[in-house]
Formats: sequence, structure tokens, C-alpha cells
Amino acid sequence: MTRVLAFAGSARRDSLNKKLARAAAMYAREAGAEATFVDLDDYPIPLYHGDLEAASGMPENATKLRELFLAHNALLIASPENNSSITALLKNTIDWLSRDVGDGKGDCSGLAPWRGKVAGLMAASPGAFGGVRALPHLRQVLSTLDVTVLGTQVAVPRAHEAFAADGSIADERVAKSVRALAGAVADASRRLAAAAG
Repeated sequence: MTRVLAFAGSARRDSLNKKLARAAAMYAREAGAEATFVDLDDYPIPLYHGDLEAASGMPENATKLRELFLAHNALLIASPENNSSITALLKNTIDWLSRDVGDGKGDCSGLAPWRGKVAGLMAASPGAFGGVRALPHLRQVLSTLDVTVLGTQVAVPRAHEAFAADGSIADERVAKSVRALAGAVADASRRLAAAAG
């Protein structure tokens, strides 16, 4: 079974990107995957600091997140755009989860939560660009961690108009794009797993 982890790089309770990630998780389930939405705000972790890591190791919440990542083989990430790049929350999460904790999981355990995974990228913004300027930065970071990032991505401009009151996607064009991306992530992950034997 393909297991997809969906999350957003935002801590805001009513985040447009959280709504997008939740919808993507639903569409991944429709595509036959087991999908989990995780809210990064439920796992607060300090800003990455090498001295903190040396003194205390990986924070407890980062360890919990790491286990969630290890249990999934595909990712659907909705990234807000801050100053034309990814958010501090998203980058900090990636930085902590790429640390080697010495548990021997994978041939390089710092990469274990990332290596071999397939990722689909999305962004939502009230602005006209839909957060698309952040996605090349996220793509570069994930590719460095041995994540296979799909070429297709979804950017949702004027996203405050794209969702219904219950958080579902009201704009059918957006829904079609997100459904296609979620299906492509599930399919690519299944094909990679089959190829690996």
C-alpha cells in the first residue's frame, strides 16, 4: 500500500495551504493510497541549532515527526510563500528531520526520512502568483535530500476564493489539478516501489 503524508508549511489555524494539503490527502485516498494529513503546528520544535542538537539530540516532537515520515513513502506538500521562498517553519522542519540520529535506519540515517520518496508540490496564496515563486526553492531542497519531486506542481492564486466554508475546494479547476497531482504521486510511488522489488 502506498502511504502518502500530506502537510503544509504553515502554522496558521485557518491556513489556505492546510486546506490545500487536506484536500490533496483526500484525493490521494481516492487514488487508492493510504493518506495521512499532519499539522506541523501540533509538533512545535525549536529553531535548528547545532549546539542544542549536540547537548540534547533531536527534540521529542521532531523525533515523532521523523517516525511519521519514515512510515510513509510519498509526500504532498503545500508551501506558503514568504518573501518569494519557503517558510521558516517548513525549512526548520526539513532541517531537523534531515539530521543523523544514529539509529541506523537507512544507509545514511539523516536522509532516511526523505530518500526514495516521491513528492508533489503545491502552493496557495491570496495573491496573483499563487505562491509559485517558493516552489523552485522547495524543489531544490528536497532534490538534495534524494526526494523524487514530480515535475507537475499546483499553484492556487486568489486562494481565499477557491475554498468552500467547510474547507473543501470549491473551484473545480483547482480541484481537478489537485486530484491529478495526488493521483500522480500515488502512482509514481507505486511504480518506484515495484521497480525496487
